Amino acid sequence: MTFTSTLVAGISAMNTTGLAGCVVLYTGQGKFHGSTTDTLDYAVSKADLTAENLRNVSDYLSAAKKISVDSAILPLDVQKSIDDIDRKINSSASTLSHQTADNKEKIQHGLDRMRLALIILAAVMLFLAFLGFLFSILGLQCLVYTLVILGWILVTGTFILCGVFHLLHNVAGDACVAMDQWVQNPTAHTALDDILPCVDNATAQETLSRSKNVTHQLVNVVNGVINNVFNRNFPPALAPLYFNQSGPLVPVLCNPFHSNLTNRDCAFGEVTLHNATEVWKKYICKVSGSGVCSTPGRLTPQFYTQMSAAVNVSYGLYRYGPFLVNLQDCTFVRDAFTDISHDYCPDLRHYSQWIYIGLVIVPAAVMLSLIFWVIYARERRHRVYTKQYDGRSEGQYKGR
Repeated sequence: MTFTSTLVAGISAMNTTGLAGCVVLYTGQGKFHGSTTDTLDYAVSKADLTAENLRNVSDYLSAAKKISVDSAILPLDVQKSIDDIDRKINSSASTLSHQTADNKEKIQHGLDRMRLALIILAAVMLFLAFLGFLFSILGLQCLVYTLVILGWILVTGTFILCGVFHLLHNVAGDACVAMDQWVQNPTAHTALDDILPCVDNATAQETLSRSKNVTHQLVNVVNGVINNVFNRNFPPALAPLYFNQSGPLVPVLCNPFHSNLTNRDCAFGEVTLHNATEVWKKYICKVSGSGVCSTPGRLTPQFYTQMSAAVNVSYGLYRYGPFLVNLQDCTFVRDAFTDISHDYCPDLRHYSQWIYIGLVIVPAAVMLSLIFWVIYARERRHRVYTKQYDGRSEGQYKGR
């Protein structure tokens, strides 16, 4: 194999290597972009779910103000406290959703620009490599040297970009490590707030306290009406307290909280928030045209509907208790970061490494191609001069 053939083979090999690097770079940036987008979407979905749950709690609290069982309602001070906490809940929910969405948009915008830059870089470097190969084969030395100058500029820029992306690769890895550390030792107001912020602790604590108090007060309202009206046998003269209630006594509702809002166990004979509406159906009577019971029973359909509404609101608030506890100590962020660290970080590290490898292979291959172009161009020019010299020498020899 001649030296020229070796150079051509070397240029072809470098072009093939550059093509492989471009494939790695293009595939890696696509995978990395997809993984990052999935991670951001997951963080936003967690924030949206938390905000939705907060709004649900707010809706239940607002509904509690409208509860009336036989004209018995929540105390006015409790209703006022509901108005106050509703404003804070809605503000926190909006802040959480908007801040997370804004952060995602900023990060996504940066990733999109980086993706476009990498795609353009891969295309330009690939085009440059094959253009240089073509010009070298055709012997267009002026264009080859022009491409060499342009190529060195691009190679230098690509190596700089490679260093920058290596830093980004380390930042992604450090962010995942920081999430693990934050899960172990949560700290307020860190850089991770840009991914998924915690809800204001004071608002979370107050929401939990208010929801417990409203649940406690609603159960008291229902039980007060049961004990003082439905389970009493009034004479007809005391209408509307009298509606011909009769039969077995209606079981009272189990209050899940003491007056100091600590957890309370149900006493014997009490019905829970979970099954109260089913149990109370047995105590409904049929109502005559005058609004009194015409069959044995202690609850008219209207009273049963009112009690069911109170139970549904109380149970809804009680069911959101664990969520509010998790909100108070930012458990939802801890869970989200744990999921991201375990499910998303490995792909982020893996595909960012692909990009880094591609950014190393492509400029290295082009750099070697540049060297081969120059050598090949000089060799080609040397062969042309040699042929011309040999031709002149042969002509002079024949002339003698």
